[in-house]
Amino acid sequence: MSFLEGKRIVVTGGAGFLGRPVCRALQRFEPAEIIVPRSKQYDLRERDAIRALLADARPQVMIHLAAVVGGIGANRENPGRYFYENAIMGLQLMEEARLNGIEKMLSVGTICSYPKFTEVPFREESLWNGYPEETNAPYGLAKKMLLVQAQAYRQQYGFNAITLLSVNLYGPRDNFDPESSHVIPALIRKVVEARDAGRSHIDAWGTGSASREFLFVRDAAEAITLAAEHYNKPEPVNVGSGQEITIGALASLICELGGFTGEIHWDATKPDGQPRRCLDTTRAHREFGFQATTTFREGLIETLSWYERHRHEVTRTIEQTTKV
Repeated sequence: MSFLEGKRIVVTGGAGFLGRPVCRALQRFEPAEIIVPRSKQYDLRERDAIRALLADARPQVMIHLAAVVGGIGANRENPGRYFYENAIMGLQLMEEARLNGIEKMLSVGTICSYPKFTEVPFREESLWNGYPEETNAPYGLAKKMLLVQAQAYRQQYGFNAITLLSVNLYGPRDNFDPESSHVIPALIRKVVEARDAGRSHIDAWGTGSASREFLFVRDAAEAITLAAEHYNKPEPVNVGSGQEITIGALASLICELGGFTGEIHWDATKPDGQPRRCLDTTRAHREFGFQATTTFREGLIETLSWYERHRHEVTRTIEQTTKV
């Protein structure tokens, strides 16, 4: 019998971009029930709402995916909000989970928690060797505090809390809002719109020289479910593809796949963010057998194809949200 079999599992953020694939991936372990709290009913920034959720759901396992997150621009505009809301959600959720006798809690952290200048590939042991890149620091530090809490609670209370450190995700149903999207959906939208409008160029932030690592969303869901089932140690675990690409090469690849033949105009007055990002994923493979299986090209093609099919619906949703 697996650990997750027959368990009641709460997945915060379970209706979101990552949450949906995680809930699907969990099904193969035959849990008794997967509960997905919705923000309209349970505002996880409020402690009373968390208590109500746990009383209603009676979970034995919690997977915490809910987060307030965005790209470089959104991080620069919302440092206070991103720090407070991510910290308060996680801190209170873990405390209430402990008090309610939850058997296991998994929190998904971020590569943004690593120091700005870190030897590549990033190893988990380097996490405390400096301050994070400034534009992402409040978000990264809020998530980093949940690791501290998890380790402290394990030490003092024997609470089984584990932490994963994820690279940027991408895939179908990503956030394509230009005000808050990450680099892949932002570039896909720009490329498709420029191609269809017959424009001669697209504008992109920075110099294109910074590098990033990306993980397809279904691969991330697989890593999370494997860790929830098998991993029970205090050390954080990197979750990524182990493949690094410059933003310039990424933009060129998306132009190629999207059929856009114009130029890319780089705006060097905008920040590049952290110079390089690439994880050492050895621990994930060793501890719970995770290895990404989706090639970057395959993942981009599927993401681009999804956006092409759903872009009018995406635009309507963004416009409605903006009006609210």
